[in-house]
Amino acid sequence: MQPLASNGYSVFFDNDFAQLSDFLQKGDYSKVFFLTDTNTSVHCLPLINEALPWLTNFDIIEIDAGEENKNIDYCIGIWKMLLDFGADRKSLLINVGGGVVTDIGGFAAATFKRGIRFINIPTSLLAQVDASIGGKTGIDISNIKNIVGTFSTPDAVFISDVFLASLDRRQLVSGFAEIIKHGLIADEAYYKEIQSCGPEAAGSAIIRRSVEIKNEVVTQDPHESGLRKILNFGHTVGHAIEAFFLDRKGKSLLHGEALAAGMICEAYLSYKHHTLSHEDLSQLSAYLFSVYGSISLLPEYEHVMLDYMKNDKKNVNGQTGFSLLKRVGACDYNQYLNDEQILESFAYYKQTASAMKIAGSKS
Repeated sequence: MQPLASNGYSVFFDNDFAQLSDFLQKGDYSKVFFLTDTNTSVHCLPLINEALPWLTNFDIIEIDAGEENKNIDYCIGIWKMLLDFGADRKSLLINVGGGVVTDIGGFAAATFKRGIRFINIPTSLLAQVDASIGGKTGIDISNIKNIVGTFSTPDAVFISDVFLASLDRRQLVSGFAEIIKHGLIADEAYYKEIQSCGPEAAGSAIIRRSVEIKNEVVTQDPHESGLRKILNFGHTVGHAIEAFFLDRKGKSLLHGEALAAGMICEAYLSYKHHTLSHEDLSQLSAYLFSVYGSISLLPEYEHVMLDYMKNDKKNVNGQTGFSLLKRVGACDYNQYLNDEQILESFAYYKQTASAMKIAGSKS
């Protein structure tokens, strides 16, 4: 499968790591470091090392798994390990993991000694179709997602199906939410194909098409000054939901689970305050509820989530920014709504879940 060209780097679809091996051997890196989490160091890194028998001079930096660890304290730990291992400005950091690892690893590399080079090897479906593509890096502060970060492109991204076998179904379904989003914002035919296959069938062709959609957008707008904002559909509400549940011990949601709820709410806003048809709203709501079930958005939660939205990066002059669907397959950005309108979307979510007799089982 041919690589995709992005902004100054390539995305390789490399199941046997032959292209990774060739890329590394041609590189002029002084030192190589692998950043993993406690899961990928066991399930993923050995597969890579087995394919690179010639690579013997490397060090491993391991962090704890989980979104709650994508913070400045863990980033400081990565910087300290790079210092201890003698990393210089010609070193390479290879991020092996899901979105947490590629986000924090990219940020650590972009800022260590004012920037060392890095490669992303995404191991979750979510990271393969979204987090590792596009040159965004970042960490969270007080559960506000990605509020500190950089636009920094990797030397390359290597995507391999082999890692998906290590994921449980919940992780696969979570990553599938970003695939659904890509169809909703950019490709109606792809959205229809997605519905017919389901999360377990998300193989090479589906992953590549999602990467193509994101890549087409980010190459036109690498720094999110305009068009790239459409990739945030579902994320204004979704990030607020995710942040809220991160604060509730033992009740956290995966990113895709929160995003699915966010897409239902923002589809309602797209109908009520933009041009999405009621038919499309009903269809995509039913589909998302059928895949993801519902979460309990109790009244006492709602104003806390509104507070999280006040820190959204798309906001302007105190207005909450959204990307809203024109129709299935097309999206507009820079749409601004007030708290009352957002609360209406929560009401729609709860009423629709109730009408469909879907219990709020994820809270």
